[in-house]
Amino acid sequence: MNSPLTDPAYIEKQYFVRGMIPEHPQIFARWAERSAAARAKLHCELNIRYATNARESEDETLDIFFAEGTPKKFLLFIHGGYWRSLDKSDHSQLAQEFVRHGVTVAMNNYSLAPKVRLAEIVRQARTATAWCARNAARYGLPANEIYVAGHSAGGHLTAMQLTADWSKEAPDLPANFIKGALAVSGLYDLAPLLQVSFNSDLRLTEDQIAPLSAAFMRPTVRAPLYLSVGGLESDEFKRQTALLASKWSELGVTEIPMPGFNHLVVIEELANADSALFKAAMRMMGLA
Repeated sequence: MNSPLTDPAYIEKQYFVRGMIPEHPQIFARWAERSAAARAKLHCELNIRYATNARESEDETLDIFFAEGTPKKFLLFIHGGYWRSLDKSDHSQLAQEFVRHGVTVAMNNYSLAPKVRLAEIVRQARTATAWCARNAARYGLPANEIYVAGHSAGGHLTAMQLTADWSKEAPDLPANFIKGALAVSGLYDLAPLLQVSFNSDLRLTEDQIAPLSAAFMRPTVRAPLYLSVGGLESDEFKRQTALLASKWSELGVTEIPMPGFNHLVVIEELANADSALFKAAMRMMGLA
């Protein structure tokens, strides 16, 4: 009898997020509306290029939301969308409570599949992280320090920050410039995605799985790792989080239970100062 992980129909259902959340159009519309209001209200600088040379993509931009009062910490948030949809502008709302608590927030864009392959998206996300560290002092923040958070595909990209050989990718930065990471509803074992219909966009192949799956890699950065997944998410998304927590236990992983939340609404809790997720992010940054 086949394992569920070898059953394409099972895998398709487990990873078809929009199919599991029929109200997703209303959720995305809410994100857009709230985020537009946040950009209108908050002190921000939009569409800053973080690319380091002219050959790199025009997609490599980020938005900075400035901390109110004295800035204390710098957080980079990486959006989700299965590496093939959504935009930093859909997530501006998530900066609101952070800036009120003294956290300057950067949100980056990256090129989307099928325009580029996943390895290039990982490179772009790492470039954004390094840019934030190099420019922290410019925003009145501690030099060469950055915290990273991400949701779904952004959770994968967050974990991949902790697997980089930074001595080669950013030799000008100290080895420990990433001080903490929060990955929400991420994907850390990409092997099941070989079977999903949307791999026609991702173009993943067997030989790409190991070097792009954080769960099959050792972390190169010794920073506290916080992991969360919604209680209403599929068994596979729960397995993904449990797998990374087990594989990377050496980092002192903190898991944040989020019962009652599905894959999309769980990330909205970063805009709720009373939520377990926001409080965990503040603890990660030493602000609670």
